[in-house]
Amino acid sequence: MSASDLSTVRPATGGATDALRRSNLATVLGLVHREGALSRSELTRRTGLNRSTVGDLVAELARLDLVEVDDAPAAGGRGRPSPLVRVTGSVAAVAVNPEVDAVLVGLVGLGGRVLKKVRIETSTARSVTDVVTLASAGIAGMLAGESGTHIVGIGVAVPGQVRLSDGMVKEATHFGWVDEPLAELLASATGLRAWAANAAVLALRAESAFGAGRGVDDLVYMIGGASGIGGGVISGGRLLTGAAGYAGEFGHTFVATDGRPCPCGSHGCLEAEVTQAELLEAVGLASAQAADLADRLVETEDAAALAVARRAYGYLRIAARDAVNVFNPSVVVLGGFLAALYRGATAHGAADLLSEVVRSSREGVEVVEAQLGADQLLVGAAELVFSELIADPVRALARVA
Repeated sequence: MSASDLSTVRPATGGATDALRRSNLATVLGLVHREGALSRSELTRRTGLNRSTVGDLVAELARLDLVEVDDAPAAGGRGRPSPLVRVTGSVAAVAVNPEVDAVLVGLVGLGGRVLKKVRIETSTARSVTDVVTLASAGIAGMLAGESGTHIVGIGVAVPGQVRLSDGMVKEATHFGWVDEPLAELLASATGLRAWAANAAVLALRAESAFGAGRGVDDLVYMIGGASGIGGGVISGGRLLTGAAGYAGEFGHTFVATDGRPCPCGSHGCLEAEVTQAELLEAVGLASAQAADLADRLVETEDAAALAVARRAYGYLRIAARDAVNVFNPSVVVLGGFLAALYRGATAHGAADLLSEVVRSSREGVEVVEAQLGADQLLVGAAELVFSELIADPVRALARVA
């Protein structure tokens, strides 16, 4: 879509009226993005707007090529069926997730659909320059055949502490990064706008929008990956970010008095005591086979492997106990290798994850595995990009036209 195309649908600047229309466009696009295809009558019901206003908003989003309208959906009830509105496949975001063993690059469409992904294997932790070079090459290859797709930006899921205001990586201990402007460097290398945030928080956003946390107002999320353990909290329907966006570092929960040294400078942190590499080695898997960890832990009868899993699960129980006692969620979602550990441990008769939580706090709390699997980080990274697009579709598209 060109800038001239956008000018034909840009609302006239009319102060409060213009602001209200932009807000309504965001509401409609956000609903279709998160909920999937919705009838125009359902959009009218959910927004509380009148039918003609919703019709105008949908028409404008269609002209922006953000939604498409099926005027003759299959009839399923009485009367004339309402047109069905769904996101188009022509707008996408690039998602990047650097890890200590690979750089994952994906193309994600509106609606949280992962369209393509590639894993670029590496053997050691890398500098920011290395990551930018690898990611840029992966992006270029992925977009080579995407002439019909409008790319609205890059979202980066970083296993470290990232300042939300500008995507500055303040600290990523497993890479040895301190104050690295990753988003800025990637934007300069690719010519695309870029955002960055903590990987675990982005995975939480993905699960909250499209997965196991959908519709849950009070949620604790914990995820384990090659670079460590992180997480996040939703309380009262709001993501808890902290003053600068660093909240949710469950990997640095203290779990062992005589614990191992942690890259953060402390000892006995959860992510120092419980690692993906150790669990994979215990069951004879390579890092690229992490997706098979849950099945292997469930199937194994090897005493040494079971001992490793039992020790790790004990530490996970301590961290989960602390999180539930502090935040009082209704759901605990486990992602990455923590979900594999949970499934494997419980298959072998391990104690309930939350049995040592204060009784009143654990009543009714459900423990579930993340639903999006390995895609959750890519979907979450794309949400960084789509959040601006959805908040003001016309302005966001004009900036990348």
